[in-house]
Amino acid sequence: MASSLSSLDWSRVQAFLAVVETGSLSGAARQLGTSQPTLGRQVKALEDELATRLFKRAAKGLSLTEAGEALVEPARAMQEAAMRLQLTAAGREEELAGTVRITAPVAVTHWMLPPIVARIRAAEPEIQIELVPNDASDNLLFREADIAVRMYRPTQLDLVSRQLGEMKMGLYAAESYLAGRELPTSLEGLLQMDLVGNDREERIILGLRQQGIAADRHSFATRVDDQTVYWALVCAGCGLGFGPCIVGDAEPGVVALLRGPPVPPLPMWLAAHEEVRRVPRVARVWDMLAEALPPLLDPLTGSA
Repeated sequence: MASSLSSLDWSRVQAFLAVVETGSLSGAARQLGTSQPTLGRQVKALEDELATRLFKRAAKGLSLTEAGEALVEPARAMQEAAMRLQLTAAGREEELAGTVRITAPVAVTHWMLPPIVARIRAAEPEIQIELVPNDASDNLLFREADIAVRMYRPTQLDLVSRQLGEMKMGLYAAESYLAGRELPTSLEGLLQMDLVGNDREERIILGLRQQGIAADRHSFATRVDDQTVYWALVCAGCGLGFGPCIVGDAEPGVVALLRGPPVPPLPMWLAAHEEVRRVPRVARVWDMLAEALPPLLDPLTGSA
């Protein structure tokens, strides 16, 4: 290769890694929030600088050449070094002002966070809030978010985390769906009715299997992964569906058929990178989330 990695333009390396992760120029452009032509030019400029071809066209997008494969590990090391540099600098910030980026599951963002964010804004008008509804796990090391609300215990190194409580789940149905139907008295009978489930997400299926109930995606007549759409389908009368009790119990026209198993409660955690957590504005938002969310949850039943 004609150039050393240390002299490379970081934006070009970032574009290269985004294509590696997504497998296409369009996916990489969406990930980085840029246009496909711009990203394509960055990749081409990196190839020109290195005097080698990094990608070749494949049936499902782009695949790495041998030279591209060799570049991935040092490029990721460069990415991690750049992110750690940003994190260390962020940990030295002292102002109680600026932007705090919060990521949380779609359902939590939709039903629980808006009034809390309004409270934060009223108390700290110099702090701007960015909300990222996302059921995937954003990478806190790479500053995709400053604070994450997660429904599992974070395990990534260099994170600080705090368990806030548990979100009890229940089985619900719209009154319009139940009208004229005889309601079974057993869980097995209920699960023979029309069910709303997930498309690719398997949490409900795994919860049912843990209770000894055979289930797969075809057990659900209607399937969707977006949790707000999922709940809208239940409310519209598509069938029985699982949801947070804090949402289902407050929904008019919806009946709770059971609360608790077969879907276990979901633990709620706050997580942040330890350096970012020290930034005053992030610490302030963390503290307000840690105060506001537990009253909306059930107390912990297991160890933190």
